Amino acid sequence: MNMNKDIILTGDRTTGQLHLGHYVGSLRSRVQLQNEYKTYILLADIQALTTHYDQPELIADSVHQVTLDYLAVGIDPNKATLFIQSMIPEIAELTVIFSMFITVNNLRHNPTIKNEARDRGYTDLYYGFLGYPVSQAADIAFCKATLVPAGEDQIPHIETARKLVRRFNELYAPVLPEPRILTGERLGGLDGIGKMSKSMGNAISLNARPDDVHAKLTKAKTDPARIHRSDPGNPNICPVFAYHQLFRNENAEEIHANCSQGTIGCRDCKQLAGNAINELLAPFRARRQDYEQREDEVKEILIEGTRQARKVARETMLEVREAMGIRYFNL
Repeated sequence: MNMNKDIILTGDRTTGQLHLGHYVGSLRSRVQLQNEYKTYILLADIQALTTHYDQPELIADSVHQVTLDYLAVGIDPNKATLFIQSMIPEIAELTVIFSMFITVNNLRHNPTIKNEARDRGYTDLYYGFLGYPVSQAADIAFCKATLVPAGEDQIPHIETARKLVRRFNELYAPVLPEPRILTGERLGGLDGIGKMSKSMGNAISLNARPDDVHAKLTKAKTDPARIHRSDPGNPNICPVFAYHQLFRNENAEEIHANCSQGTIGCRDCKQLAGNAINELLAPFRARRQDYEQREDEVKEILIEGTRQARKVARETMLEVREAMGIRYFNL
């Protein structure tokens, strides 16, 4: 394996199973990048508490479900380190240290925080929700990650991480590298409003059954001006056409032309998109079913990955404490 010097940190909040938006946005690139980089993949159960603190049972179950999703799409535990965030106390320690270098106003003006607060109807922000970018910076820094595959909405968070790392290095010593983001594609939701999202209920999960995929696509929004099958459509504003571009790329131009001319109906268009999505998901379903029969092995993957991450975290925090002059003695 020809490993690059960059280290990758990526992951997902454990608030439910992953979906096609996750796959398009970062999962498929993770599968490729694990062959080229030292890769850490975080199951962010603490950060899941920022919006689901009253549903610990959902978060605990999702740790297992998301792990199955990772393994199903092709994440190889022999190449990537899968670990549970809450089992790495050094991340929490580094979060506290980083929180000393950022103002509340800075966090309040983070556009991603503002947008999510608005979408969730939050009028007053909990400390943990507001401090999400600080926690994320600690996730990145504990393993000295330099590359973070993530969606475009994470750009403000990564910029915060860069500023926090830079400030630490200026104050104490150049211990932590500044990360950069590797953005993936954005997949629109079935409702045509924003991105595909679990919380919006407009997603197709990675373990959706074939009939579920078609059922969800049947209800997907299309060009609202197209009433009859023979009406010319505008595929450029249709979420389903975007799925053709991503999952049937070689036939997308034909779909675009037929839709624009009114020679293909939305029902047939959705059927073709569903067939392509099911073709993509078929091997994922098979691998997931296989791992579901090996629960002890899946648990051991998490235990070993978390053990490796914890070792790296301890080493980093010793350097951090040394740089700050608060490494008083070893315990």
